[in-house]
Amino acid sequence: MSIFLRIPLGLAVMVVGYLMVRKTEVVVSWFGRVPFAEDKFGTGGSYFFYKLLGIAFVFIGAAIATNVISSWLGSIACLLTHC
Repeated sequence: MSIFLRIPLGLAVMVVGYLMVRKTEVVVSWFGRVPFAEDKFGTGGSYFFYKLLGIAFVFIGAAIATNVISSWLGSIACLLTHC
């Protein structure tokens, strides 16, 4: 992937993750509560789940921007195709 596409895409994913952490109430109002998270984490588990998901988005966005994601995906593809 070109550097001119990779860096803006990674930054956009990081911004989405940051906004998921910062504005969790809005995310919950858009997507609703997660029954699995409410069962496992207790009351307010959906908020915690969306915050964890947002933090994961930030790390994935940083991996996209620095091109680390391509080596991760290459390793997964190698495992699945027995290369």
